[in-house]
Amino acid sequence: MEETKQEVYSMPRLGDPAPAFKAETTQGPINFPADYKGKWVILFSHPADFTPVCTSEFMTFATMQKEFLELNTELVGLSVDGLYSHIAWLRTIKEKIEYKGMKNVEVTFPLIEDITMEVSSKYGMIQPGESNTKAVRAVFIIDPEAKIRTIIYYPLSAGRNFDELKRVLMALQTADAFNIATPADWRPGDDVIVPTAGSCGTAQKRMEGKEGEMKCYDWFFCTKPLPEDQVMKKIKRK
Repeated sequence: MEETKQEVYSMPRLGDPAPAFKAETTQGPINFPADYKGKWVILFSHPADFTPVCTSEFMTFATMQKEFLELNTELVGLSVDGLYSHIAWLRTIKEKIEYKGMKNVEVTFPLIEDITMEVSSKYGMIQPGESNTKAVRAVFIIDPEAKIRTIIYYPLSAGRNFDELKRVLMALQTADAFNIATPADWRPGDDVIVPTAGSCGTAQKRMEGKEGEMKCYDWFFCTKPLPEDQVMKKIKRK
């Protein structure tokens, strides 16, 4: 008897093109990432339907969906469960679960059926140290050019921090829009980091305070104000 060989994928890395796939979802078939060209995407996996941590996460994602859409960002979920399990679970969430003031929550973003584990394998969502049969809590933030910009993994036992996911998304969008970097704990309205000067003369001007509102702590570390309204005007969907 011939042994069936399972295709082996290397884990994608930051800056790589998002691995392509076609799949069935609770919102119909998708061709990823082609269907999302020009948009940011948060692609995330959860271990299993009808589990409590995943339920709390899906309710939170669904409640925040409008906030992500305003940032030109689509949500796409995945687990290795089948489509009928997904549909039954999401119906249960809407009809029966009330949690932290959230109730009658309808999940309208697509949830991928991945019973073959093809998609989760392509994205490195199966971590044998945690489970051979369940996807961990992986998060991939993918930009409008279909490049992977952020990868975050959580263990099965820890739910995600959704404020942080949104903060990272806005930091990426702001960095792209203004050609800056963001410091630790940055949120819209905080000072941003100015890229390091490319020449000695520019560095000297930075240190002498001749670059407008820029504040330099040393030649390699300068910040400047970037008001929240300017940030949101750039990154919010018109």
